[in-house]
Amino acid sequence: MPYPQIKFGTDGWRGVIADDFTFANVRIAAEAIAAYVHAKEDPAKGLCIGYDTRFGSRAFARACAEVVAATGIPVLLANDITPTPALSFGVRGEGAAGGIVITSSHNPAQWNGVKYKAWYGGSGKPSIIAEIESCLGKSVARAARPAEIREFDFLPAYLNAIESFADLDLIARSGMKFCIDSMYGAGRTIISDIFTRIGVAHVQIRGHVDPLFPGINPEPIEPHIRALGEAVVANGCHAGLCTDGDADRIGATDEHGEFVDPHKIFSVLLSWVLRRKGWSGAVTRAFNTTKMLDRICAKHGRELVEHGIGFKFVCDYMLEREIVMGGEESGGIGFQRHLPERDGLLNALLLANVMAEEGKTLGQLVADLQAEYGEHQYGRIDLHISDDVKNGAIARARALATGNPVFACMPILRQENLDGVKFYLDNPEAATRPNAAETWLLLRASGTEPLMRIYTESCSRQSVARLLESARSFALAG
Repeated sequence: MPYPQIKFGTDGWRGVIADDFTFANVRIAAEAIAAYVHAKEDPAKGLCIGYDTRFGSRAFARACAEVVAATGIPVLLANDITPTPALSFGVRGEGAAGGIVITSSHNPAQWNGVKYKAWYGGSGKPSIIAEIESCLGKSVARAARPAEIREFDFLPAYLNAIESFADLDLIARSGMKFCIDSMYGAGRTIISDIFTRIGVAHVQIRGHVDPLFPGINPEPIEPHIRALGEAVVANGCHAGLCTDGDADRIGATDEHGEFVDPHKIFSVLLSWVLRRKGWSGAVTRAFNTTKMLDRICAKHGRELVEHGIGFKFVCDYMLEREIVMGGEESGGIGFQRHLPERDGLLNALLLANVMAEEGKTLGQLVADLQAEYGEHQYGRIDLHISDDVKNGAIARARALATGNPVFACMPILRQENLDGVKFYLDNPEAATRPNAAETWLLLRASGTEPLMRIYTESCSRQSVARLLESARSFALAG
C-alpha cells in the first residue's frame, strides 16, 4: 500500500489529529473514495458528507467535499454537526452513491477519522472497503468545472423516521423519568428535545459541544458513563440513556446508577422484539457478544448467526437476507426495517419504549432476563501495548490449542479463531449456579492501533474479574 498510515479497519480509518490524521492524508482518503465511486458507483448520484463534534471535523469535511467535487461528484455537505446514523439515513433517502462521515466515534479527543457509508445507508461492506484501500494513491481526473457543493440539513427526515419507529405516545404516558447523556457528542440535545416536545420527564447532561470531551472518552461504557449513573440517582430517574461521540452506539444505567452493558441492552431489545413485535428474520451477533442472545433466540425458534467483529458484518447480512436485528459488543445495534446501520438515538428511544410497555425500570428488565436465561456477566479491558507484544500474545494463545490446555486454572474445552482467539473454559463455579452462562475469553489484536482488547463472559462478576486479570498477565508476559 502506498500510504501505510491510512488503513481502513472495521469501520473506516482513524488517526491522531496532526500526527497521521492531517489535511493531506484526509484529502488522500477522500480522493480514494472518489476514485472508488467513479469506478464502481454512479458518480452523478453524488456523495453525502457529515461530521461530528471533534476538533476540526467541520474543516476536514469541507476538505473532503472539495476533493470529491473537483472530480465531478456533487456533494451534499451537512450544514451542522450530524449524527452518523442521520448521515447514513440521508445517503439512502437522497439516493446518493455513498457518504463520508468525519468522526472517530468513541476514541479519545486527540483522534479523528473517516467513515465510509455505502449507497444502501450502512457501513461499507468488506469488499467495498478493500476497493477503497486499493484506490489509495491513485489519481482521479479533475472535472473541467468542480461539481456543486450544497449545504444540506440531514436531520428532519431522520428524526421523522426514528420518531415513527418508536411509540412516543406510550413513552409519554408511562410517567417514567430519564436522564440523557450525549457525552459532548453529535447526539447533543436530540433525545432531550423529543422528550420535551412530548412531555416526558427527563434531565440532560453533557449535551453541549466540547471537542476535548473533558475527563472521558465519548464511549458509553465504564468508567466514562459514571456521571450518568450519578445523575440518574441524584434526579430519581428510572434509567439513564447514553450515546457515544457520533451517536451510533447506545449505553445505559439502571435506576440505581449501575452500568447496564451493551449486551444486556441488546438482550432487552431482542427479547421485546421477539415477544411483543414478532418481526420475522434471523438475528446476528458479533464474535465478542453475549451468549445470552443465543438462549433468547433458541427459546423463540430464531436462527442466530455469529460473525466477525464490526458492524459492517451485520450490514452485510442485512443486505443478503431477512434479519430482524443485529449488533456488536460496543453498543452498535441495528434493525433491518429501519436501516442497515447501528443507531444509538433510535435505540435510546426503543429502550424507553420497552420500559413503558412493560411498566418496569431498566434494572427490573435486566433482572428478569438474568432470572430467565441464567446470570450472564461480561467484562472487557483494553491493553495499549506494542504490536510486537500483542502479536506475540496472540501467537502464544493460538498455541494453547494443543495437548491438554488450561487457562486461568480452567481446562480449555475448545478454541475458536473467527476473529481473534477465543477459549471456552470449564469453569467449576458454573456447577454451583442454576442455568449458568458459558465461560469464555477472547483476545483480539486491533488491526489499526497498538491495542489489544480482552473480553470475557461468565456466570459471576468475580469470575469475570479473575479471568480478565489472568488474561492481562498472560498478554504482558511475553
